[in-house]
Amino acid sequence: MLLFLCYRYQSNLESNKRVDLFDGPNEGFSEDNDMLASRPVCFADMTNQQLMDKGYQMMDETDQAINRAKKVVQETVDVGTETAATLKAQTEQMSRIVNDLDSIHFSIQKASKLVKEIGRQVATDKCIMALLFLIVTGIIAIIIVKFVNPNNKEIRDIPGLAPPAMNRRLLWIPY
Repeated sequence: MLLFLCYRYQSNLESNKRVDLFDGPNEGFSEDNDMLASRPVCFADMTNQQLMDKGYQMMDETDQAINRAKKVVQETVDVGTETAATLKAQTEQMSRIVNDLDSIHFSIQKASKLVKEIGRQVATDKCIMALLFLIVTGIIAIIIVKFVNPNNKEIRDIPGLAPPAMNRRLLWIPY
């Protein structure tokens, strides 16, 4: 029985070394455990009260390690929750950006078609304006030439204007 308790105490010391994984910066447990593990352990020299105190101390250390592990787990869960919330918000933001980009792309295509149509209308309007300008300048040139030299017979009469009346005849002739 005494050998069993010595072995169990030895294995508890080994498991306490693993507690360091959950520790923050070294709190001195590993050094104590190394010193206890390096010397031979024999419970025959200890009294019942010392054995109980040692057992309570080991249970307290185990409880502290469990509490530290619970804190680490809770912090991990909190960080995971925050990360999930942030990821969801960013996903929604990306979705809105994609929708905005789609509407901008559609607007750009529609604006491009409108610009082409307006360009065609402007070109047509410029051609019409150029033809009207040529017609008006031609009419003005003919009028100026007629006023400057009214007896010039080489210049044809302007269509729509009656030639000058030389002899006037009446349709009704009295007898």
